[in-house]
Amino acid sequence: MKRLAGGKLILAAAGLVFLYGLPAAGCGAQQVMVDTGHTAENPGATGPGGSREFDLNRQFTLALGLALKAQGLDVIDVAAQGSPLSLPARTKASAKAALFVSIHHDSMQQAWLDAGRSREFSGYALFVSASKPYYARSLDCAKSISLRLQDIGEHPSLYHAVPVPGENRPLLDRQLGIHRFDELAVLRTAESPALLIEVGVLANPDQEPRLASPQFAAKAARAVAAGIRQCLPATP
Repeated sequence: MKRLAGGKLILAAAGLVFLYGLPAAGCGAQQVMVDTGHTAENPGATGPGGSREFDLNRQFTLALGLALKAQGLDVIDVAAQGSPLSLPARTKASAKAALFVSIHHDSMQQAWLDAGRSREFSGYALFVSASKPYYARSLDCAKSISLRLQDIGEHPSLYHAVPVPGENRPLLDRQLGIHRFDELAVLRTAESPALLIEVGVLANPDQEPRLASPQFAAKAARAVAAGIRQCLPATP
């Protein structure tokens, strides 16, 4: 899994830009912050067919924003474009959010790629930090999202739990593919429940075209949005 690069938080005179015509804070609907992993300048992983992780991340976050709106939620888009900011800058407004979600697409260990194992791994992965006071809600949302992804035929990848350098992320739930990753910057600095989703394994040449498909992104984004809506407490 590639590490997050810096990104830019889109700003306006009054603060963060709200996309999709959603209402600002305080209008009753719960807020979800959606982070596009990596930046155009530092795009993360590249698939064997040339797809850039950042581009797939961005496609998915836009689809997720629309799906969350359809669920009646406010969306703050942490659009990682332009000059990078620090990782904590991505989460600095998260105290007002019901959930912070960072979107990524997976690479794999270079040794596995060199050994011709690129087709061996597929599926999604979810990460939460157990060191935060919001751990219970973060885990609950990860479980809800995973169940909705499984409803549409997706499965967890699980290879991040392999005990090798660069992986060895403890599984909190093997069936649902949820890992503990306390050191991950956006999870460590978030001031709300937070999770990171690896939507699929971009390094797998059989999976890359599917992950790059707008149709798949929209379908998976609707599943993620349904999981998020289900895990959040009802508003008064």
